[in-house]
Amino acid sequence: MREFIYFSSKARTSGNFTDLMRAGRMDIVLNVIISSLFVSHKMREDVHLHLIFNGPPDPPRHLELISNKDMPISKKDIAGLIKRMLYKCKESERREIFPGCFIEKKSFSLLVKELINDGKKMLVLDGKGEMVRSVKDDELKNCVFVIGDHDGLPRKEIKRFDKLSVGRETYFASQIFTILHNELDVRRL
Repeated sequence: MREFIYFSSKARTSGNFTDLMRAGRMDIVLNVIISSLFVSHKMREDVHLHLIFNGPPDPPRHLELISNKDMPISKKDIAGLIKRMLYKCKESERREIFPGCFIEKKSFSLLVKELINDGKKMLVLDGKGEMVRSVKDDELKNCVFVIGDHDGLPRKEIKRFDKLSVGRETYFASQIFTILHNELDVRRL
């Protein structure tokens, strides 16, 4: 299972929005979801996507999407799915809103801590990191790829993690998912 974290510093933490761009760049979040979960004409079956929303009015929110055949998601209504998930978030409990779609109030640092305790290795996407093509296959197994929005990741949280780069250019967050998937597909990881 390929596992990713996408951190958005401004994505809204309630479902009451109509303008995706003004809702903390929720339009970018939708592109990230499409790039991470879908290929042409089907959904990937091997993706575990964590979304951390740290915007107003009540941060943080952890949305978890685990690809499976029962997941009620289509590329056409991802915004509706996210809005429904945000509306149904309760303060102190992790809830499965739809098959494979969970939400809870959890911070980036707590999520990372839990994943590390589960034996996962964090790989932060950073332009100054080691090129993904030069990393050995074994180092890409049992890892979580951590990607931030245009404002980046919480600096104090990521200092201790290995950095990984997908190229010399600065890419959109959603493009990074596509590049990583392609690299892992080619390697059959």
